[in-house]
Parts: sequence; structure tokens; C-alpha cells
Amino acid sequence: MSAERPSLPPVRLHSEAELARDALAAPLLARAVRLARWAGPDTRVGAGGELVEAQLPAAAAHLGLADDEDGAAYASEAWRLAVDTGLVDVEDPEDAAVSGSGDDPAGEAGGTVTAGDNLALLTGGSPQDVLGIWLDGLEAVHADATAPAFDDFADLVNEDGSVDFDALDWDPEAEAEFLDGVLGNLYLLTLSENGPGNGPVPLPALAASVVVPDDMDEPTDEVLEEVSEAMMRLDDQFRVLEPMGIVEYRPVDETLLAGEGEDGGDGPEPDDEDMTRYGMVRLTPLGLYGIRERMLEAGVDAPAVGDLADKGADALLDGIAYYPEDAARAEVVLWLAGREDEGITAAAAELLAAARGSDQGGPLRRLHCQEALASAGPEAEPAVRAVLDDPELGGLARVWLVERGATDVPAPPEAMVFWLAVDTIAAQLDADGDIEELQELVEGLSGRHSGFFDEVWRVDHPATAEVLEAMGRLHRDRGTAKAARKAAYKARSRQKD
Repeated sequence: MSAERPSLPPVRLHSEAELARDALAAPLLARAVRLARWAGPDTRVGAGGELVEAQLPAAAAHLGLADDEDGAAYASEAWRLAVDTGLVDVEDPEDAAVSGSGDDPAGEAGGTVTAGDNLALLTGGSPQDVLGIWLDGLEAVHADATAPAFDDFADLVNEDGSVDFDALDWDPEAEAEFLDGVLGNLYLLTLSENGPGNGPVPLPALAASVVVPDDMDEPTDEVLEEVSEAMMRLDDQFRVLEPMGIVEYRPVDETLLAGEGEDGGDGPEPDDEDMTRYGMVRLTPLGLYGIRERMLEAGVDAPAVGDLADKGADALLDGIAYYPEDAARAEVVLWLAGREDEGITAAAAELLAAARGSDQGGPLRRLHCQEALASAGPEAEPAVRAVLDDPELGGLARVWLVERGATDVPAPPEAMVFWLAVDTIAAQLDADGDIEELQELVEGLSGRHSGFFDEVWRVDHPATAEVLEAMGRLHRDRGTAKAARKAAYKARSRQKD
């Protein structure tokens, strides 16, 4: 097979300009930008570049959070992001450990704050520049989401103020792997044909997707307990991720966390409103982009519609081989739009040339070539007529011309008719289409020609025997299915000879 199935469905991303606007509107990045513009030579930072405690009220007030009980925490979080993304530069912060305490009200803490180069890029740079900064921020927030809670350190602080990390039961790689697995499943659910699409995913279902084994029909009590623990873990993590614009999240109802408000006994099943109390999460368009970028960096095959627009016709036909129909059509439209300068006739000729081949992927390439030509319009006709006598392409060329209303299409030779029938079924078998539709195709093609199985086994197509065996399995008429199996045996014998 010339084409490999992508591990994930293709994603349809918003334009970089739209994504950049979303990135700038993400609450956490917007706050970080405001603090970066507010900061100056008098801004005091500690040894790690963090704002000193005495500086936090002013920072919170600048963000309009002076009356918020968590305002100082939000300001501290936004400042850390500004440092992590290069919106501010903190020079020699280690001097703070020598010159003064991090909460010294006299301002003795070391470190000089200046505007970072990335601050200007957010307003004067390209959308790619903005997205690059946002991705750096996402990396930092992802690390925060997988870090242990501050309360976990309470009993691990040494006399000198340092933290005994060896005594902390925390595996950063395992935590990151867990969250990446959850985000990957959320990405897949969002793109799946049977998934929620743009709708939210219940947190229990998402937690179960990474906890419950695929082969487990009924979760045990122990597994359900693990799902519950994973939900609480994810609730904390999504609260951290949401301000970066990657998800829209409705947290778990606090009364459930406190053990209140739950239905007891054998009452009615919870309705949709009850389910939302257990947490609902939805990937934003920016989130789809961000998770895909992280997966690509990790070496995951995560295609996007538009990836093939500047590739050759061979890469296009192989690339869309297993795309959903709407994604394949969108990819073809983009590919054709990129060839308007050279002309649609030349593009159609390139598609037809790429569709040739006796390899296993050939039938599926020809199927997608025919579908691509349907989007090409009447300008493709000269290229299509040029292959009417081609043994591999003449059949699909005739089909295309007839579908466009041409009346001067020459009748195909009988050998071409049977070859096209085998090629069409082989393509559908490779595409793993709907069984009922495949049965209708098989029965329609075999019933259209009298003596079909007496002739088709002689067709010089590499998939003839395989197609006939499949027809024997799929045809619902027992007599016809038996004839197909006999024809398959003859085709196999002919191949050996």
C-alpha cells in the first residue's frame, strides 16, 4: 500500500491570523502583556525572577484585581508567564539572594527588569510570531498544571527553607504523560466523526478514556475509584489550562467535591444538567492548534487540512487516501486553488498521471483522483479526454465525462468495463467503507452484466482474486456468492500460472 493511514484524523484549523487574535485574547497572556508594559526599573523581583510580595498589590491593582481576594495570585501567575515567554527580561536575579529578601519592603531585592524582545513582537510581529510566543506560554502553563500542589510541600520543607523533592511522591514525566494522554484523547474525540465535534466532553468520560482498559466491558469498583481520582486531578489541571485559551472548562461542582447534593439510593438516572455538574471541557480552536503543535513536536502524525496544498499530485492522492470525505474534498479544493496560475487543465493532467499504478494503493488513488476531478470543473476536460484510451484511466475518464453531460463519449471496450469494476471494488475495500454500501456496490456491478463471473476472473488486475473473494463474502444471494468464490479460485490459479 503506498499510503499509510494517519494515526489521527485531519484537523481543520482556523487561519493563523484568527488564531493569533485568539492567543492575544487569552486571559493569562493578556494579563502578562499588561504587566510587562507596566513594569519598569523600579519593579522589584526575587531570586527566581518572581515579583516580590510587596509588589503584588500594585500589580493586581494594575490588572483591575485590587478587590479580588485572589488578585495577588493572578498577578503573580501572569508575571511568571511574562518572564517565561520573554515579555520581560530579568537580569541577574540571583543577586536577590544576596542583596535582600524576596519580601523586603525596602526594595533591596536584586534583579533588573527590562522589556523583553517578545513584547514588541506581540504588536509588531507576524501571526506566526504571536503564536510562537503563545506556544512558549502553553509549555509553561502545562508545566504548572502537572506540578504538585503547593500544599504538598508543607511537610517537606527543610530547616533552611529548601524543599526535599526526593521525599515528594511526584514523577514529573508521568504527570506530563498523563495530561498529554488526556489532551490527546480530547483532541481525537473532537475530530472523531462520532465525537462531540464543537460540543463539550463530560469530564467523567474523558477520565475514563485514559483509565478504563479498552477490553473491559464493565469497570470494577477499583477502576471506578481510579476514574474518580483522575477526574479530580483533571479538574485542577483544566482550571490551570483554561486561562491560556486552550480549553473552555466548566469545573466540577464544589458541592460534589464536598460530598453534598448527590442523589442517593436507587433514584432516577442523572439528566444532562446533572452531568454538567461533574465537569465539562471543550477544546477551543486555539487549543486544537496548540495540542497539534505539541504532538507534531513529539513525532505524532497529526495531519491538518491544507498540509498538502503545496505538494505534488502524488502526495495529495496518497495523503487524502484515508481522510473523511469532507476533509478530502477541502484538501483538494485548496490544492487546486494553488494551481490556478498553471491552469486547471495542467493540474488535472498531473492528477491523472499520479493515479496510475498497479501497486496496492492504486485503486484508492484512482478513486480519489476521480473525486478530485469533480472539483476541477470543465477546464479539466482536455486532460480527461487525453486518457480515454488508457487501460487504467479510460474507465474513470468516461465516467467523469458522462457525469458532466457529455454525449460524444466512446463506448468502453468490454475488458475496460470489467477492469474498472474490479478497480472500483478494490478501492472501496481498501477504504473500509460502510458494509451495506459495499454490498450494494458489489451486487450492482455484478448484476449489471450477464455472465459477470464467467469473464471477470480473466481481468488483468492485481486485485482481481482478492475482489472476487470479497464479493463471495459480501453478496447476499447464495448462488451468486458461490459463483464469485469459483471465479476467485480461477483467478488465483491463473495468477500461479
